[in-house]
Amino acid sequence: MNPVELILKKRNGYVLTTDEINFFINSYLSGAITEYQMSAFLMAVYFQGMLPDEITALTDCYIRSGKRIEFPEGVITADKHSTGGVGDKISLMLAPIAAACGLTVPMISGRGLGHTGGTLDKLEAIPGFQTSYSMEQFRDLTLKHGVCLVGQSEQLVPADKRIYALRDVTATVESPGLITASIMSKKIAEGARHLVIDLKVGSGAFMPTLSRAKELAELLIRTGHAFGQQVTVVFTNMNAPLGTHIGNALEVIEAIEYLKGNFLPDTQEITEALTAEMLLSAGLAKDYEEAVQHVRKVIADGSALQKFREIIIAQGGDAAVCDDYSRFAPAKYELPILANQDGYLQSIDSRSIGYALIGVKAGRMQVSDSLDYGSGAILYPKVGDQFTSGQPIGTLFCNDQAAGEKAIERILSAFHLSPDPVPKEELILGRMTLADLQ
Repeated sequence: MNPVELILKKRNGYVLTTDEINFFINSYLSGAITEYQMSAFLMAVYFQGMLPDEITALTDCYIRSGKRIEFPEGVITADKHSTGGVGDKISLMLAPIAAACGLTVPMISGRGLGHTGGTLDKLEAIPGFQTSYSMEQFRDLTLKHGVCLVGQSEQLVPADKRIYALRDVTATVESPGLITASIMSKKIAEGARHLVIDLKVGSGAFMPTLSRAKELAELLIRTGHAFGQQVTVVFTNMNAPLGTHIGNALEVIEAIEYLKGNFLPDTQEITEALTAEMLLSAGLAKDYEEAVQHVRKVIADGSALQKFREIIIAQGGDAAVCDDYSRFAPAKYELPILANQDGYLQSIDSRSIGYALIGVKAGRMQVSDSLDYGSGAILYPKVGDQFTSGQPIGTLFCNDQAAGEKAIERILSAFHLSPDPVPKEELILGRMTLADLQ
């Protein structure tokens, strides 16, 4: 086969066969196809899209590029994936809760890039916490403790890891077909038989509208089904940062407080919804209400928090952070954030807030950028809240005061006010399963 002809075929909108997709990906991995040819192929896919059969073939090729984890028969494996959002620390609560409820959770997570944070970065804010393990170690830890949270190893879906790095620098990340193959290949290869996807919609998400999110959801569900995986998609509102804490150590602290029973309305609603869907998919609850009661029980009796301590210790971390937050990396400066106008909060540009915090090293623009784990912000406003000029609405944590003051300016510009009252927004925008597509 000729790589140029395949690029031309996709560029002109034709469907690629499974053999053609396998040839192109495997030739790239072997070095026979260059990075500039792969870049051209990715851009052709970005503009022309991929049909479900093409996505399934690409997903399968990704999986077969590395090893696949198998769990013993009878072990109920489930995982959750988020498409990313500002202040999204849901995995930190959900994973120990789900494990405490009886699920086995092999969770492979990523690092933050751009305006969204990464679960691995948050976990590594815990002193000593390790996220790099071989697939065998990952499997053993998951079976022993019921949950393990790690980064993608070199053995798991290496094709996706290499191609994603290229997508990131060629403006081809936001392709539904490529997103689907990337997400599903990792989640299938890690051995999770049940998957709940938190598909974010809004100003702080990759999917700005619910209609586009539903298109991606259908691809995710159908691709999972092709590999025997049961997928549920929950659409959640990302028009405001989740919770109040944004930044790596700060988000871990908020997660610990949640596991201690100190809930915030938005994180509680989304955590309960996603964990309940995992329990329902796996058959550990007969209906949604019973599933939510399971979630609340393991928090009330302390077993979810104990499971989080167990995870931290098993992965080399300092579990004393659960009782002493001063063990996290400190921030030298705590700068007040004061409202600069009167009115009702009409909308929040969550993406701008995420980028503002990159200025104090709470996030990164490139994978190689260093992080300041103690930096970030506590922000209280939600859409519909009333502001008075000069009112304290949060705190900025940083180790560079000048950078912190600039970040505050950008954060304030992300709040758009109205003189008239604004209604609160729904957090859960809907759900989708295979049954909805039949």
